[in-house]
Amino acid sequence: MNDNKLSFFYLAQKTAIAVAITAIFAGCSSNDGSDEDEVVEPPPVVSEATKAREAIAGLGLAGDPSIGRDLPSIEDPKAQLGMKLFFTKALGGDMNSACVTCHHPSLGGGDDLSLSIGVDGVFDDLLGPGRLHSPSGEHFDGGPTVPRNAPTTFNLAMYDRSIFHDGRVESIGGTAGASGSDGQGIRTPESALGVADPNAGFDLAAAQARFPVTSPEEMRDFDNFDGLTNAEIRENLAQRIGGYGSPLGGALAVNEWLDEFREGFEDLDGEAEELITYDNIAEALAEYERSQVLVNTPWKAFVEGDDDAINKAAQIGAQLFFDSVEDGGANCASCHSGDFFTDENFHVIGMAQIGRGKGDGPNGNDDFGRFRETGEDVDMYAFRTPALLNTTATGPWGHTGSYTTLEAAVRQHLNPQDALDNYDFGQIAPNIQAVDMVENTQKSIDVLETNRFAGIPSIENITLSDTQVAQLLEFLHTLTDPCVEDRACMAKWIPDASDTNPDTMRLNAVDDNGNYL
Repeated sequence: MNDNKLSFFYLAQKTAIAVAITAIFAGCSSNDGSDEDEVVEPPPVVSEATKAREAIAGLGLAGDPSIGRDLPSIEDPKAQLGMKLFFTKALGGDMNSACVTCHHPSLGGGDDLSLSIGVDGVFDDLLGPGRLHSPSGEHFDGGPTVPRNAPTTFNLAMYDRSIFHDGRVESIGGTAGASGSDGQGIRTPESALGVADPNAGFDLAAAQARFPVTSPEEMRDFDNFDGLTNAEIRENLAQRIGGYGSPLGGALAVNEWLDEFREGFEDLDGEAEELITYDNIAEALAEYERSQVLVNTPWKAFVEGDDDAINKAAQIGAQLFFDSVEDGGANCASCHSGDFFTDENFHVIGMAQIGRGKGDGPNGNDDFGRFRETGEDVDMYAFRTPALLNTTATGPWGHTGSYTTLEAAVRQHLNPQDALDNYDFGQIAPNIQAVDMVENTQKSIDVLETNRFAGIPSIENITLSDTQVAQLLEFLHTLTDPCVEDRACMAKWIPDASDTNPDTMRLNAVDDNGNYL
């Protein structure tokens, strides 16, 4: 075949192939008979921020639990008075502890310890890690004296239903705590379950402020006020601060509190017996605590519309937090709900029980939690859901602070039995009492399993990858107001050296390196 014939052959072959291909694609034309080929568009890319917003859709979140609340400023005179009372050791029975001993603003509103050393510290002003119980103190065994972890005072005003891990100070009806506005009152340990304490005060914070001073481990001390009722202890302290009556232990060597109360309660002619009562002391303490509003978190900014306020990992973590297990999430929001991230209910989750305990169980070192208040079997080993705002700065975690990293606390929720079986005792201070920890904790996990079998809503065992745990932790970091980790920002809640020191008994906190907090 010559070259011209060969070229014609190839041209004919190419033409035939082209015709065939055209015929094939003609059969795939659009349904309307047009000659245009159908273009299949790829599915739209949905951003992680959008998915996070879808996860919280319908939950009514505003990002700020303080909205709609009448809250004091730390600059208010009564809050300023409360701050000075909060820091004075004169409210301690033996005058070696103060409210701030267990709740310092520089330590996340707590004390950065699993379990507190309240009274009888080796050095009164040393707070946080390094604080030890004095060998000469009552009930010394080398370990902490306080049986539960000190919860943060930050955002205390956001609780509406109860205070304390077991809810022993609680609003009657479950709605009055923030303001007392529903008129049903507040129950305390000094009134029967469901019965309002007429001396509780106006809000949960004021009611709570009545009790640390009567606790032998926290402030009263073990060998003070023997034979006195709680009411008599408070009256004695008011007389001590007020400089009137005959307080046990005698009068304060320096006492300029009357001027402070006159200014704080805006009564420049008030007399000590009228102004310096324990009710007013509790009210001032409560105003100081209620002024600790720390809610300006990256998460708040995200909820308010700023996609860039939290990173992609945190956005995925938010989906895990809010989505149900069925939807691929961890279902955290079933208990940690709302803008304050707590349902304020009581749940059994099998957290490790360390420390002295509350006198429960055969050896007295267990803690039955909410059951101690209600006597109801369903409340055995149940504890109040903690709020999660500022949680990265307010550890250790759990009702006994048995988890000293937030990651360990998160992983405990995934499978409580595995967490107990693999508990790292190295994470807690070696002096913490833990001889019956495994036995006591196993009992709480057994109750959890019983509740699950009975259909009582309980945490579920779930599996998350290491990446997912990291994403969940990234989200939890967005719940912390940057102010709590900035000493200059927190300074407004810490008395300055230039502030008046009405009794010269201010606790000037230092860490174990001697640095002022």
